[in-house]
Amino acid sequence: MFSDRTDAGRQLGAAVSAYRGQPVLVLALPRGGVPVGLEVARVLDAPLDVLLVRKITAPSHPELAIGAVVDGSPPQLLLEEQIVAATGATQDHIKAEKARQLREIERRRQLYRGDRPPPATQGLTVIVVDDGIATGATMRIALRALARSGAARVIVAVPVAPPDVLERIRPEADEVICLRMPEPFHAVGMHYRDFDQTSDDEVVRALAEADRGRD
Repeated sequence: MFSDRTDAGRQLGAAVSAYRGQPVLVLALPRGGVPVGLEVARVLDAPLDVLLVRKITAPSHPELAIGAVVDGSPPQLLLEEQIVAATGATQDHIKAEKARQLREIERRRQLYRGDRPPPATQGLTVIVVDDGIATGATMRIALRALARSGAARVIVAVPVAPPDVLERIRPEADEVICLRMPEPFHAVGMHYRDFDQTSDDEVVRALAEADRGRD
């Protein structure tokens, strides 16, 4: 069990330490992935930024992802067509959810980045970090967006995830690094002593710390 996200990040950093000295960018999925990503970036002496992804959920199942919007110019909407069909999600629902999530992406972009442009990924090894994976929907969609970004390699690095979900993610990444793969798997938070929600302020502070650490 991890003490908290900082502990998980330090352990994960050790697992990816072979990439230190290479042209690497660490992209964390906010909010919970950012304190983990900060420790990974410290180990690698690599820049840290956020990958802004927001789930599009089913109309009658708000926990079920039918797709996601990924920040970019322009933003990308990626749908899980089979799940869309199974849930009966209409185009009107998808359009409204997309608009709502784009507003949240814009809010977070302004808060987390301000006027800074999004990081370039062309030719870099991009390590995508989260505090854990449950269903894998957000991670898979993030990886599909990165596949179009020109990154040389895309690596998933997480502290904990279910084995069957990792198998579904592997085809989307060049490498998947996971410290713990418990079976049965119930929830990410069960593998942390402290799994309090990460706040926007904590994300902003972590990104600032990462910048100061590389000055």
